[in-house]
Amino acid sequence: MEFLRGIISVLLRRRFVRPGAVWLLGAVLLTGAAAQTPPPPLTAEYQVKAVFLFNFAQFVDWPAAAFENDQAPIVIGVLGEDPFGSYLDEVVQSEKIGDRALVVRRYRRVEEALGCHILFIGRSNAAQLDRVLARLQGTSVLTVGDLDNFCLRGGMVRFVTEKGKIHLRINMDVAKAGGLTISSKLLRWATIVTTGKD
Repeated sequence: MEFLRGIISVLLRRRFVRPGAVWLLGAVLLTGAAAQTPPPPLTAEYQVKAVFLFNFAQFVDWPAAAFENDQAPIVIGVLGEDPFGSYLDEVVQSEKIGDRALVVRRYRRVEEALGCHILFIGRSNAAQLDRVLARLQGTSVLTVGDLDNFCLRGGMVRFVTEKGKIHLRINMDVAKAGGLTISSKLLRWATIVTTGKD
């Protein structure tokens, strides 16, 4: 429940959230099925996913070498087309995890994203997903996406939409290979998968 409470509390602090979105997050529901084409910014679906990205920062531990120093920020990156608009920036604004601030950065190339901590790999990267994940393999970047077979192909966390609900799938083998420790409070909300079995 702590993970879900964290999601709801962030939403309640954001005054510009659409009516009904609090209920949507509380139930972890979507207003409709996921589209085949990239959705426009600020849909309820991507508001939910933005808050999930913030909450991942609270339930994942990175190796010390992933940070320049004890006060270095946790960087949430978006690779390629950005489905969040400014919403993700607003979610993390003024937030801290321990002594670390959170910042959002956008990247056009995976090589630019090697220093971030959480990387959302959106649908605009579908054609190059295997190359992107291969480049990030063994790094301490928590890779997150909503593409089909994301975890099967070597991603760490996948958003899955089934029957109007958002579910999480987590590839623990890939996360461990990157030196990441994922809290049981997050894992209890997820289905654990392995590479090749998404």
